[in-house]
Amino acid sequence: MAKHTIRLTVNGTSQEAEVESRLLLVHFLRDQLRLTGTHIGCDTTHCGACAIVVDGEAMKSCTMLAVQADGSDIMTVEGLERDGTLHPLQEGFWQEHGLQCGFCTPGMLMTGYALLARNPKPSEPEIRHAISGNLCRCTGYVNIVKSIQYAAAKLR
Repeated sequence: MAKHTIRLTVNGTSQEAEVESRLLLVHFLRDQLRLTGTHIGCDTTHCGACAIVVDGEAMKSCTMLAVQADGSDIMTVEGLERDGTLHPLQEGFWQEHGLQCGFCTPGMLMTGYALLARNPKPSEPEIRHAISGNLCRCTGYVNIVKSIQYAAAKLR
């Protein structure tokens, strides 16, 4: 299998690695960088548990090759917290009970982060549209929407 050297920034830290052509970005993050907050749910883009932010856009890392991320700026859920302080999205999920089992939460957080970066005051329908590619089997989405609204208000 062909190998490629990739260079990227992950959560503000420059990374360089040699990867196989077929290595999925989610496996690179979890297995090589040990950033296990990005979850593997389906490997088919259906669930969104693996969502991360790549160059400012929410992406599902289970169907993106690591070589495709070469030169990119990536943020995973581990990059939200700063100096022991939760990001307003993380705080919102806590305050508004936006999680139950927590499996979908990293993907929801990263999708919410990308949404709020481009739209600091999203309406409820805009939030629901943004997270429509992320599945949650526990909450029914009501508290997830409230959590993102909480973060939007706090960030303003």
